[in-house]
Amino acid sequence: MDLTGKLLIAMPGMGDPRFAHAVIMLADHSDKGAMGLMVNKPAEELMLSDVLDQLDSDVIPQPGTLGVHIGGPVETGRGFVLHSDEYKSAMQTMPISPGFAVTATLDILEDIAAGKGPRRAQLMLGYAGWGPLQLEGEIGRNGWLTCDASEKLVFGLPDEKKWSAALNSIGIDPLGLSAAAGRA
Repeated sequence: MDLTGKLLIAMPGMGDPRFAHAVIMLADHSDKGAMGLMVNKPAEELMLSDVLDQLDSDVIPQPGTLGVHIGGPVETGRGFVLHSDEYKSAMQTMPISPGFAVTATLDILEDIAAGKGPRRAQLMLGYAGWGPLQLEGEIGRNGWLTCDASEKLVFGLPDEKKWSAALNSIGIDPLGLSAAAGRA
């Protein structure tokens, strides 16, 4: 099973509070493990200008350019930009699936700040990671559901609406979900 490019939707019974109501874009999934970025957890009061200041960049971003999200609990000092796939970094961009790519080099931040970046983007600090078969086990224990990613769901909705919209995209009403898992 390769879930690269899919969205993970946290179930209400998720034991880890860091992932409560999380929607995660899986950037990579293989027999070696998985890596994803939460698309609906903003880092309150942190903006692109703050990140550029920390990186000692001389670029001054255009007002309201880009907010910052919590990508996950692993390597929280490391930045990733999840973006539309028409943008290619001069250094390195990793395609995820049609419509999506991820770049983790400084040049994308400078391009975004200068108004030359991708059409749609989210800056994340950190990522979510799983070892071999760990994610499959969590899915098997009803910790996650999966759905197809769409540009509207990832980039076009307010963060607080993404979880319920992801569930709705697979025909599930969030109000009907229980925090208790079971087997029939």
